[in-house]
Amino acid sequence: MTRNNNKKTTQTENQADSQVAPVDTESTPSEPSTRSDSERLELCERKAKRAVKFSVAAVIVALLLGGGAFYHLINAQQQAQSELAAVRAQLMTSEQSLAEQLQQTEDATLKTAKTAAEHAQVTLAQQQKSIESLQRTIQELQGRRPNDWLLAEADYLVKLAGRKLFLEHDIESATLLMESADQRLAALNDPSLVSVRQALANDITKLRTLPIIDRDGIVLRLTSLQQEVAKLPLASAILPNAQPQPDTAVTDDVSNWRNNLVNSLKSFSEHFITYRTREGSAVPLLAPQQHFYLQENLKSKLETAIKAVYDEKPKQYQAALATALTWSKTYFNQDAHSVKQFIAALTQLEQVNIDIEYPKALPSQAALADLIRTRLRRDVTTLTEQEGQQ
Repeated sequence: MTRNNNKKTTQTENQADSQVAPVDTESTPSEPSTRSDSERLELCERKAKRAVKFSVAAVIVALLLGGGAFYHLINAQQQAQSELAAVRAQLMTSEQSLAEQLQQTEDATLKTAKTAAEHAQVTLAQQQKSIESLQRTIQELQGRRPNDWLLAEADYLVKLAGRKLFLEHDIESATLLMESADQRLAALNDPSLVSVRQALANDITKLRTLPIIDRDGIVLRLTSLQQEVAKLPLASAILPNAQPQPDTAVTDDVSNWRNNLVNSLKSFSEHFITYRTREGSAVPLLAPQQHFYLQENLKSKLETAIKAVYDEKPKQYQAALATALTWSKTYFNQDAHSVKQFIAALTQLEQVNIDIEYPKALPSQAALADLIRTRLRRDVTTLTEQEGQQ
């Protein structure tokens, strides 16, 4: 735009000069030719100055345009370098993050693979041990005798006898089970089982020496006595025996007139008032409400005795029956037949001994278990048991 303006200015000046020159020529047609030369020189100088100005202006404009372009280029280059540095930094960050993720994934994969390999090795080792154990068991089973199952049955019977004796206190069932186990061992006809059979015989003898208590029978008798309590008649008022009275008969002896007089007066007064001296406390009659309480308390004592039979508590059993017997003799009519039968039954039950000292262990059970482990070798460790222990 500056160049165009300069060109327009130069053209305007040239036009002005061309317009001025004719005027001057017309006005001064008579001037000499030297004047026109000087004007031409001046015009040339003006043109030269104008050309120099235009050149200087063009150079300045070119410098300004070049400087602006250079400044713009420098700014664009710096901005491009900044963007390039940011892109490089982002790229480096992405590479580091990717490298870290890759390393973590690789570590996790290696760890998982290592754990799986270790677990596989452990499982393989356990399976190998289980296979070896099963192979040994199969080899042992191949060398066994066909009647060895009787040993296992005898062991089961002895263990069942122990449960019956120690948990249920059933002596009869325990004895029968021990005899059945001895019969199983006798069927084997094996001389090596003599020691085990001897232990069985000792335990059977010990069980037979224990007293057998009919608990159910005792409980049923006590229950029937509970039902008879309501039918027992109460005793009447109980008075102590009167003291013997002296003889009040009148004699014929005159010297005994004083005694005869006193006896006569006493005989006469007895028709109005009778006075006797007694020593001891009289037992009064029970009220109907107290009669009910007596019956319920007596039933409660019999119930306590029943519970003591099942719990095998002899002291509690004896104390309950002794109290019931005392109340029966004190508050019920001793002349009634039902009361006599009730007291006789209580006395008989009181003499029953329910205290039994059971053996603490059966030696034959341990001896037979050792024989089973030695001969049958049933302790086979399975893979599941090994995993449970770990």
